[in-house]
Amino acid sequence: MASDHKVGKVVVIMGVSGAGKSTIGDMLAKVLNCSFLDADDFHPLLNKEKMRQGIPLSEEDRIPWLEMLRDVLKENLVLGKTVVLGCSSLQKYYREILRCADAAYEHGSYASKVQFVLLDAQAEVLAGRLKKRAAEGNHFMPVTLLQSQLDLLHIDDAEGIFKVDATLSPQVIVSTIQALLVSKQAID
Repeated sequence: MASDHKVGKVVVIMGVSGAGKSTIGDMLAKVLNCSFLDADDFHPLLNKEKMRQGIPLSEEDRIPWLEMLRDVLKENLVLGKTVVLGCSSLQKYYREILRCADAAYEHGSYASKVQFVLLDAQAEVLAGRLKKRAAEGNHFMPVTLLQSQLDLLHIDDAEGIFKVDATLSPQVIVSTIQALLVSKQAID
């Protein structure tokens, strides 16, 4: 079977709400000629309703959602497909769940076909973006949950997560991510 020789990969565009995950993820997927998955589309209605009401999600809300995402990523990797996922992935434990989409992944090694890219911006910039989206009626996440997301965000340098300035133009961000992926591929 030809697909046995293809090597799939996953690029997770991560960060808090308002960082630009959907915009950048969609643009990157077009450049890489692959599918873009928005993790928000996989939230059950109950999760979306909680967030709409300004209630932070609990672990009981998040873990099944992350496991569903992992399974979707695993299916793509098994088929040798590349996929871009826009997902907050705020904690190391959540990223470990997603890394396990790679059947060869050894827990805690961070060496996975699942690569994370953090879109990084100051809280004021993110709050401004969320307020603008709310005014346009374009998203279910209220600005009041931003601080809870920022409090959850934890990055360990050992994870090898690429960090990109989310205040740059979308084209520059996508080009920067492409360059980082190419340099990682050269190392691997």
